[in-house]
Amino acid sequence: MTKSSLADWLSYIESQHPAEIELGLERGNRVLAKLNLGRPNQQVITVSGTNGKGSTCAMLTQYLVSQGHSVGTYTSPHFIDFNERIAINNEACNDDLICQAFEAIEQARGDTALTYFEFSTLAALWIFHHAQLDYWVLEVGLGGRLDSVNMIDADVAVVTSIALDHMDWLGDNIEVIGREKTGIARRDCLLISGVENPPVSIAQTSAEIGSILKQKGQDFHFKVSGDTWSWYNQEVRFDHLPIPSLPLQNAATVVAVLVYMGLAPQHEALLNLFAHAELTGRFQHVAEQPDVYIDVAHNPEAAVELQQRLAGFECQPIAVCGMLQDKDIHSVIASLASRFATWYCADLAGSRGAKATQLISLISKETDTSSVSCHAFETVSQAFQAAKQQALMENRAIVVFGSFVTVSEYLQMAKGKHEL
Repeated sequence: MTKSSLADWLSYIESQHPAEIELGLERGNRVLAKLNLGRPNQQVITVSGTNGKGSTCAMLTQYLVSQGHSVGTYTSPHFIDFNERIAINNEACNDDLICQAFEAIEQARGDTALTYFEFSTLAALWIFHHAQLDYWVLEVGLGGRLDSVNMIDADVAVVTSIALDHMDWLGDNIEVIGREKTGIARRDCLLISGVENPPVSIAQTSAEIGSILKQKGQDFHFKVSGDTWSWYNQEVRFDHLPIPSLPLQNAATVVAVLVYMGLAPQHEALLNLFAHAELTGRFQHVAEQPDVYIDVAHNPEAAVELQQRLAGFECQPIAVCGMLQDKDIHSVIASLASRFATWYCADLAGSRGAKATQLISLISKETDTSSVSCHAFETVSQAFQAAKQQALMENRAIVVFGSFVTVSEYLQMAKGKHEL
């Protein structure tokens, strides 16, 4: 296959391994050794967790860049363009650079079959190596211990949260999942846990590895006072911080990372960070007339976070929702069913996509159908257009949520219509 563009390369790497997901480090490590890549000038920060990985990576990156450091950030999935996954100083890398990385990996891999995510991860590492950056911020794709991001030893490991998700891959209980996600830690290196009510397995795994564990609720704390919040440990305290648009528990974890890394964050710099930190798809206000918010919430923990956000609305918003079959749809619906005036549900394509009628059936079981109406559509675009008509007539906001796929479909539609 002739690969003259990024689109060609992406089509090619999608075809190189029979499985979309195959956890394990052997294949990636074999190719990584041939690439002979170095490390950043300062440190590698690797972030795992059920929820909050993206916002934690975003805030860490935004802070480090604001302090004059060069930072490579690797995240997933992307919403519109693959380039979103690999960024330097908050700017997505261009097609040519990513194609160069893929070419180098293709030459190095020989007969080793790599998954799409392994190709992507190695491309990010190759790009960051050649850019000679101060820091690498790496988001784990799935789990931790066996995720391809874990090919690179973390100087600082971060676990944001632990909840039941991807149980077919990670295990069916919190203790097992905690062990998998803590597996990114390294001996004599920092492990920062932002997990509320952490499973015992985090401390156990940390002790087995020999990492330096700092846990929320034990080593550091945060509390809200009115419209500001405070972070403190035994040595340092920051008061009157603005509540960010991104989840507060992740902001508290970010401060811990900066403090325990020895970066001595200044109060003014934290004020600026939390006043301006943002990330696509995390309760993000993207349009007006009507107001539109997008949120990738797709599991119970994220649904509770969204529920708390919705409590601040003066009148009930309208939902545009699409979900995947392999998520805990019932728990998400249970948290949010009565929080919306109307539900506009959309089918999601593919074998993993749930049908709108399935969502509506669950909503009906959780609410009084006389007070909450539901409508089914074949696409997110159709659902949104119908929701928009009601929102304009009744002066309500719209919240598009339920999956990265749902938010991505909205963003592509909005981009095409120049609504953003």
